[in-house]
Order: sequence, then C-alpha cells, then structure tokens
Amino acid sequence: TDAEVSTRKKTFAEVQTERLDQAERTVLIKCPSKLNEKKLLQYLASHGNVKSHFFFENRGISALIEFSEKSSVASLQDAVGIPSASEHHVVPFKSRLFTFTLKNPASQHVEETPLHLSPQCHIPVKDLIEKLCLADSISSQMYILLNEYQLTEENIKLRFLACSLVRDFARAYFPDSTVKPFGSSVNTFGKLGSDVDMFLDFRDTGKHAAKMKKGPFEMEYQMKRLPSERLATQRILSVIGDCLDNFGPGCVNVQKILNARCPLVKFSHQPTGFQCDLSVSNSIAIRSSELLYIYGCLDSRVRALVFTVRCWARVHGLTNSAPGTWITNFSLTMMVMFFLQRRSPPIIPTLDQLKELAGEKDKHIIGGYDCSFVSDLRKIKPTKNTETLDLLLGEFFEYFGNFDFRKNSINLRKGKEVNKPESSPLYIWNPFEQDLNISKNVNQPQLEKFIAMARESAWILQKEDKTQQMINKEPWGLAALLIPFGKNNSSKMKNRMKGIGSETIKSLLDSLKLNNASSQQKAVGK
Repeated sequence: TDAEVSTRKKTFAEVQTERLDQAERTVLIKCPSKLNEKKLLQYLASHGNVKSHFFFENRGISALIEFSEKSSVASLQDAVGIPSASEHHVVPFKSRLFTFTLKNPASQHVEETPLHLSPQCHIPVKDLIEKLCLADSISSQMYILLNEYQLTEENIKLRFLACSLVRDFARAYFPDSTVKPFGSSVNTFGKLGSDVDMFLDFRDTGKHAAKMKKGPFEMEYQMKRLPSERLATQRILSVIGDCLDNFGPGCVNVQKILNARCPLVKFSHQPTGFQCDLSVSNSIAIRSSELLYIYGCLDSRVRALVFTVRCWARVHGLTNSAPGTWITNFSLTMMVMFFLQRRSPPIIPTLDQLKELAGEKDKHIIGGYDCSFVSDLRKIKPTKNTETLDLLLGEFFEYFGNFDFRKNSINLRKGKEVNKPESSPLYIWNPFEQDLNISKNVNQPQLEKFIAMARESAWILQKEDKTQQMINKEPWGLAALLIPFGKNNSSKMKNRMKGIGSETIKSLLDSLKLNNASSQQKAVGK
C-alpha cells in the first residue's frame, strides 16, 4: 500500500518523534465487559476529537484512545473522579489510566455489537505450522510467519504509551526528561509479546547549553555532583523505581538491578500488559536500534529471514529467554545481516558503506567510538539481488553449517570473515564498540548444537519432495523445520536413509561428526 511505502521511508528519528507525540495525546481506559462502543466514544468526543482507538483483552477489556489534541487529555482528566476510598486508601497520583463503568448497567441495555479486539500476542507454533502447510512456497510461508509474529500498529502504540506513562513519573523530578523505547520495540524486528526496553533521556537539557555560549558571560545550573556517572544513574533509577513501586498505578513486581553492567529497573506494567526494563540513556544501544531499523526497511526479505531464523532457533532450544550460554536473538539477527551482506550481489550494505554515505547530521562519536552512518534511507541504493527467500533460507543454513567458526569471526563493519581476535567459540564484532564480542556468552556445546541444527535443516530443505508431502498432508518446507528434530522425526530420519547409497550416508554422518562423540549423538537425532 502507498501508506506502507510512505511510512517505510521515514527516518528512525522521525518515526520516534511522531510516535512519542502520539503517545502524549493518548489515554488508556479499562472498560466493563458489556460495553457500548458508541456511548463511550460519544462521551469521549465531548472532550475533543478522537483520532483513533482500539480495544484489546488484558484481564478484562481495555481501550486505547488517541485524541487529535493534547488538550483533550487535560479536559478529560478534569472531568474524571477519584475512586472512593472505602476499604482501600488511594495514592492520589493522577495518570492517564482510567476506569469506565456504567452507573446502572441494567437500564442501559442497548444493542451490543461485539467489539473487535486487537490481538497483543502471537499464535502458538502448532497453529502457525497448520497455516504454513496451506501456503504454496517457502517464501510465502516465511511472510505468513512474519505477519503472525511482527508487532502490529496497535501493539506499537501501546508500547509507546507505556513509555509515556513512565515519563509522567520521571517528569515529577526531571521536567525535561523523556522516556523512549529502544531495541526490539523500535528496530522493526520486535515480536508480539516481547518485553519493552525503555530508557530515561535527559539529553534535551543539552540543547539549552548551546544557547548560553554567545555573549561575554556564562550562566549555568548548580547541580549536585557525584564521583561517577554510574553512581548518578544508580541514584536516579533507584528513586524512580521506588516511585513506580509506591505510586505507579498498575506497576507491580518492581525490581531494582542497580549493580548490573547496565543498571536497570524491571517491572510489570499491568495496564498495558508489558514486562518493562527501564535504564538510563544508552546512546550506543539507540544507534544499534537505528542500524537494524535501516536494514529492516531496506528490503522485505531481511525481516522475513530474521523472524524465520529466530522462530526456528527457539523451537530447537538454541535460544532461551533466560540469560545463559545460549545464542541471543541479537546475535542471531547479526548473523542473518552478515549472511545478507555476503550474498552476491549483497542484499544489504556493510556498516562501513553506510558510514561513507553519512552526512554532517549523521556524525555520532560516542565514548570515543565512531557510530556514524546515514539515516536517510533514500541515499542508499536498492540491491540488485533478486534471490528468493526459498533459496536464501537454505543457503543461510548451508553457510553457517559450514562456517569455519574456529578461525573466523563475523564483522558487519566490513562484511567480511575476519580472523578471530580471541578464542571465544563464536565471535561477532559489536558493530560500534569495536573491541567487544556480542556473543561472548556462547559456549562450544551451544555453538555445536547450532551447527548441527543448521546442517540438518539445510539437508531437510534440499532433500524434500514438496508435492509428495502436500499430497500426504505432511508438514513441508518451513513447517518441517519448526518441528523439533528427533521427537517424531527419528522414523523419518530412517525413511530418508532408505534408498540412499551407503556412500551418501557415510558422507552425511561425516558432515554431522562434530568435535566430540556426544554431540554427534545429539546431531544424528538419537
């Protein structure tokens, strides 16, 4: 659609600004189960024009209401009552979260049209597999998966609203501050149901500094000084964490994790249903979000391949939501980007190429690291590569199934396999902090499991007879890859061996021979 194309071409900063502005004009209303949509909208319209709205299920029905004007929110707030403190005493913090009830529901029995509820989570894998079997190519299977899993317009609005509500708290202390989402909520690779990473930003205060430079004198704020930035971060987060815990409507399970490498406050935001992580401005994390945003916008195959590979990895236990020695989704995403840079011709440019296209405005030096790259998508030439996703998926597994991880590392700046600077099993250069390995946590057994699964998957895709499987109503293509190997596949494994010359079996087993016998056991599918 044209609308889709026009939104696609906006810069990352433009999209962020627009969404944050939208969130400021938005309120969230908990509704009764028997709701007359028309009545609610009529009531709201008395405070100003409702630009958009949707309903969703979250421990009852809720409505997100976006007004055209910010003043409508204040008008509504003025008209809203405070809950009567019968058995509970209330903390009198006035937010943009409301409860709408009918005073005498019986008399208001009006014709009810069923509400359309926007889903805020994705379908289970088994339902996805059924849908995939109905597609006509692996490529269309991958786009079905993308459509089921990617963030919807409604979900994105809800994420920005969660940030905006936290910002209302931060502003009690720091009137200029903003709270912005980063990571998967904004980089085009977010999946429905994922956490919201948000950070507190005081950088608007920097803008005032420039104004005072002219003239013969200087004037600056007296501010409390602390021995380190880290300490300041910890203090600020500690107070805001307490504030959310004590006064924040619907903020529960607040955990302050202040001694982490990057101090943060974790909490559940019940009104929106999100698990949130709040930290203080991290410029490099924002650059990473924007870099992925650019890659995601350049070519539709990029996101389809990333979502597919991440879903595949989750099904086979290669990734895990708990921290550990597993490959992270961020590392997997970077591996997909690297693979796409290595195609001939490349599907996406290297980071060095994006840096060459950077204008004056795009210059960013953060903590001594050069994080500059072009932000205007129109300056990037579209790829001449026309490979289908059917081909690319198989080639991805082939490429990493045979990658020399012992010797080589993955460098997205150069788009080249570079000798490993140190001996971590998997070495992926941090695109900005050039001396860091983003996959330092991954151990040898986990990497070997990844290689074995990639080889097995490449093999399944090469050997399969799609028509026959469709006739037999068997999962084929991507669907066959999303069923854990070795569970119901050991018989299939044997069937696949039938009629294959012993030479082929020998070479297959050789290709599965990994560094030790135990992982060979795993690889062959017990």
